[in-house]
Amino acid sequence: MRQDSGRIWMMALIPMREVAPTMKHVLPSVLSCVLLLLATPALADSVIIGMVISAETKKPLRDVVVTATSPSLQGEQVVVTDAQGNFRFPQLPPGVYTLRFDRESFRPFSRSDIQLRPDSTIRVKVELLPDAMNEEIVVTGAPPLIDLGAIGRGVSDFFGSIGRSKDKGKGGQVTASGTSSSSAPPAPPPPERTAMLPQQPFADMYFKSYGVNPTIDTEEERFSTFSVDVDSASYTLARGYLERGALPDEQGVRVEEFVNSFDYGYRSDPESPFSVHVEGFPSPSRKGYHVVHIGLKAREVSRAARKPAHLVFVIDVSGSMNIENRLGLVKRALRLLVDELDERDQVSIAVYGSTAHPVLGPTSAADKHKLMAAIDSLYSEGSTNAQAGIELGYAMASEHLLEGGINRVILCSDGVANNGITSADGIFERVRAQAAKGITLTTVGFGMGNYNDVLMERLAQIGEGNYAYVDQLDEARRIFVQNLTGTLQVVAKDVKLQVEFDRKAVARYRLVGYENRMLAKEQFADDRVDAGEVGAGHAVTAIYEVKLREPASSFATLRIRYKAPEGGDSKLVEKALPSSILRPAYGQAAPPSRLSYVAAAFAEKLRGSYWVRPLTWSQLHALWEEIGEPLRDRQDVKELGALIRQAQALDKRTDRFEQLAPVSTMDFDRVPTIK
Repeated sequence: MRQDSGRIWMMALIPMREVAPTMKHVLPSVLSCVLLLLATPALADSVIIGMVISAETKKPLRDVVVTATSPSLQGEQVVVTDAQGNFRFPQLPPGVYTLRFDRESFRPFSRSDIQLRPDSTIRVKVELLPDAMNEEIVVTGAPPLIDLGAIGRGVSDFFGSIGRSKDKGKGGQVTASGTSSSSAPPAPPPPERTAMLPQQPFADMYFKSYGVNPTIDTEEERFSTFSVDVDSASYTLARGYLERGALPDEQGVRVEEFVNSFDYGYRSDPESPFSVHVEGFPSPSRKGYHVVHIGLKAREVSRAARKPAHLVFVIDVSGSMNIENRLGLVKRALRLLVDELDERDQVSIAVYGSTAHPVLGPTSAADKHKLMAAIDSLYSEGSTNAQAGIELGYAMASEHLLEGGINRVILCSDGVANNGITSADGIFERVRAQAAKGITLTTVGFGMGNYNDVLMERLAQIGEGNYAYVDQLDEARRIFVQNLTGTLQVVAKDVKLQVEFDRKAVARYRLVGYENRMLAKEQFADDRVDAGEVGAGHAVTAIYEVKLREPASSFATLRIRYKAPEGGDSKLVEKALPSSILRPAYGQAAPPSRLSYVAAAFAEKLRGSYWVRPLTWSQLHALWEEIGEPLRDRQDVKELGALIRQAQALDKRTDRFEQLAPVSTMDFDRVPTIK
């Protein structure tokens, strides 16, 4: 029977052999979660199988965490849906089961009172509602009919923004309930907790502004020098804000991380450590200037040729992590990573709350069952002793150092430290010392509402690793699956870029972004100066705005200085930038160059940069539309277009420069002074 409300569709449970084959594919479209159960008593084992799809798109959902619990089971069983949305629980004992379905950006769904008889199969089909519906649906009932139960109100939405009365003296009590699997190490079960939302969704987000690079006269300084940055966290954080209906904090917008979030299709050069890709065109927003796109691609390393790795996961399990889009998302992300490792690799796990303790010593990645059980066992407790966690992780890495391999600590946290060392400087010295021994650090941020971007970015920079922020499982897949070798294996360290502009050809220039990576020109050749690391196949892109004087065969020289992963003296790569790479119009530049400009301009507008004031949101979206197919139709590029539209709808800010320098008469060379 079907309820007129359209909320839940119910069918009788009938033997599979009585269903015509064509009828198995007749599933009406509905707006809410749908459960269809069919028994198959002829099979030898008791099994629960099924499929999960989106109620909105009707497409299969992968990476849905399905948890089965029953008095007949010792503990719980957890599986994850595949690319077709399918899942399977084989060889289950008879009994009454409850299934729970969890996936990022979708409402949790539970089905209880599933009667699994001996030698039977239960088929379950579920449609998950988008998280924005702000409801949690729990269906109860008993065979032979699936009965409609109460529709419960959700505990919290995906803002996940939690106060810290315990940590900071403001907001509400942190935490939501946590779970522990039967394979957990001996530990007391976590207490039942409730999540309380603060008054302001983004009240405790910590960012640091590094300003906006000035425009430089080449008569004063013709050298532009900076350390490379392959991080992408700033873009992902901004996406998290926009998808929650808010503009990101201007201080947290780092242009280079927006630009470096996209793949521009650079080809690597097998004869050189870096390939170089350069193109320019007249600026769509800054009259009299050209945009110059400079891209580098590090040499590729095949997955088979990757070095063996010892990875030490250091996981923040403090109270602030105890919601699904934090610790729950960490666990799902780590499962993805473990699946990509092989018998060459070892994994250790440490956690920290009020104290730190090891969960698992070095374990072969081939023993995936043991690793997955350890990940599933994690639960939240205590305050945040970041010092203890980081020191324990490095101790485990040092004790089991893999000679000639990759030794890396992977910190998964919201970056908030309220116990032990609470100042970032105290942690940095410990991280720097370990990096000098060859143990690098990757920081992966989780959470919205209590989050310390400043600490997470700086830790990765000092630890000679990379910094990413995970707001959804697709982002974890990009970091840990698609880019695994580049994430883990460094092919060049202390990488610095320097552009020397020809004063006869270029009057003025500005590096767009990299404000916290700037170096003095003397530091370029100083091997004592730390700089960024680049992983196998990683790309680095920089955008310049240049004001040309007169035609010349070459307008600048690009220099790249880097060290081998093992250290030693730096090496130099030098390339002339010919004027022939300057196109007459934006539309005549290659689609990747156009994409990089749109990404940079998007970040510039979000942070309120003076230089993009003439470019309206509508004009920026029009430039996005002109990127051209098929690049514009790629999923991440389509998402960029949607985020631009979202920002346009949300941006109610006034132009803080308008009274001093109206857009119609603005100076394109100098920023007015705001007092």
